[in-house]
Amino acid sequence: MMSSFERLLSRLLNHLIQNEAWASERLRLFDGKQTLIRMGALDIYLVVDSRGFFAAGSSKEPVAVTVNLPADTPAKLLLDKDAVFQAARLSGSIDFAETLAFVFRNLRWDIEADLAAHVGDIPAYRVEKLRQKFLSGSRESASKATQNIVEYLTEDSSSLPAPREVAAFIREVDVLRDAVARFEKRLDRF
Repeated sequence: MMSSFERLLSRLLNHLIQNEAWASERLRLFDGKQTLIRMGALDIYLVVDSRGFFAAGSSKEPVAVTVNLPADTPAKLLLDKDAVFQAARLSGSIDFAETLAFVFRNLRWDIEADLAAHVGDIPAYRVEKLRQKFLSGSRESASKATQNIVEYLTEDSSSLPAPREVAAFIREVDVLRDAVARFEKRLDRF
């Protein structure tokens, strides 16, 4: 039995595929193949149907491809979709896995068009601009927070060595390595 999250995911994916004819054409080649999407403790089974869309799968049927995603994938999708794709680990049928990766990476959601159907073009345009501004600001804030944490850990708290200290250590190791190599050559002469 499919959970409400599985129904939501398959409906969302099918909506995106419906707007991208190339995606259903690619997926149609894998009619009847099942994929398992693992996000932490959540397992989602989806099977490709004859039209190139996703339908509910079953844990009792064989899985052609397993997609392992970090548990925080839903949050990462909002801020950094590329990070999700970098963290994804696919196993199983190579052709099916490559197709899934290509389709998932290249599906685009035209949020503005979907919203315009309900509220009109102008409000949808304005909401989309606000969403883009919010996401841009969120990414910038996250980047600055990360930079501040790294600076604190390396400069203020001394929990991590500063980059200049690491570079100096590496230079010292190189000098020591060269000295040991020269010493070994001297020993070999005797």
